Amino acid sequence: MRHLRIFVAVAEELHFSRAADQLGMAQPPLSQAVRRLEKDLGAELFDRSRRQVELTPAGAMLLDEARALLLGEERLRTLARRAGEGDSGTLRAGVPPGTTVATLSLLLGACAEHYPGMTVDLQEITTEEQLRLIASGGLDVGLVHQPVDVTGLRLGPEVRVELGVVLPRVSPLARLPEVALAELAGSNLVLFPRAQAPGWYDRILETCRAGGFVPTGLRHASHPEVSLALVTAGHGIAFDQGPVAGKEPRVVWRPLAGRPLTQRTNGVWPAGRSSHPAAPHFAELAADVLARDRAATLHRDDGAPAETEPPRPWAVVYDEAASRW
Repeated sequence: MRHLRIFVAVAEELHFSRAADQLGMAQPPLSQAVRRLEKDLGAELFDRSRRQVELTPAGAMLLDEARALLLGEERLRTLARRAGEGDSGTLRAGVPPGTTVATLSLLLGACAEHYPGMTVDLQEITTEEQLRLIASGGLDVGLVHQPVDVTGLRLGPEVRVELGVVLPRVSPLARLPEVALAELAGSNLVLFPRAQAPGWYDRILETCRAGGFVPTGLRHASHPEVSLALVTAGHGIAFDQGPVAGKEPRVVWRPLAGRPLTQRTNGVWPAGRSSHPAAPHFAELAADVLARDRAATLHRDDGAPAETEPPRPWAVVYDEAASRW
């Protein structure tokens, strides 16, 4: 391929010295390379009998083929480089249950923008199942809630989100600017099933106990929307980031005093050469998307933070006298 590249340069310049300058090499090695190519092909490529170098019929025929071969070589190099960077094939990625549609859309859009040649097989899987599949080779990368056992894993950037409490609007605690964990004593707690993220589940309960809140009872809900419905129905309180609660006027979100609950999320993938080359890039993209999505949800519409109490619904007054015929 090196000899073909030299041949094309001479054929385009029709001058050995100028071709050598273009390639950044001395003329004698260039002339030797052309002679070697002619010997290998068994045909003269240049007519040197005149003052001006000209292509022979064999050289003219070779020129188009040589250009095509060099373009093919460049394409192969590009494909190999992209494959090495993970910009090809399929990446099997896990995300935690309850990930919002908006976050998933942002994540898929970012992957399509940065790695257009890669297909992302996004699967909603619990942290425990993600770790099992990564260990067995069934998953290339996952987004997990800490704490987890990171033996044999590499970690991407960490995204931290402080959780507050979701309360029924009629709760006396709803009038407070922030709520201490101890003030939740006597309440039921609506929490995701432990199988989703055992380490994070246990950490929440340990933090609650340390803060003086031992839930009277536990109700489980896999999705934030279901947790919200249970709180609305008076079945307990829940811990949440805030934006989801802002959709329901019958509940309020309040920050926890001292900010004791911080959800930590990382991208994880296998350590070693067998890992997918795009895994660390996906983890970085996911961290960026989660951080940007969080910032956007905190300042929506009129710029009011998500923790600001949503507007109260319209008051409805029923006038019995006016309703009579």
